[in-house]
Amino acid sequence: MEWAPAECTLPTEERPLRATEFDELFVSALYGLQRVGPTHLRLVLKGGAQTEEAARDLVARETGCCSFFAFALTPGDDGLILDIEVPAVHTKVLDGLTARAIEAAPLAAS
Repeated sequence: MEWAPAECTLPTEERPLRATEFDELFVSALYGLQRVGPTHLRLVLKGGAQTEEAARDLVARETGCCSFFAFALTPGDDGLILDIEVPAVHTKVLDGLTARAIEAAPLAAS
């Protein structure tokens, strides 16, 4: 995770594992992606209890090491909406996460 900011408290050796967890979520569940603004990314995930549990666990742990993230997971008719927002100073972090999501699930961005 070369785009991880200095404020991230996740030990360096654990960062590739966390990135892999995000990749796995994107590959298995991501089917929609919208960059709402420079500081706001909206992901649409396939619904289901297992996806919701995995997403909630992942974003809770990510908030624990990078407290500047604001995650909102909202169940909807077509799946789960995961809104991710960051302060303007951390747009590069959101850019990196967006790029990972597109790479893992390219059809989500179409």
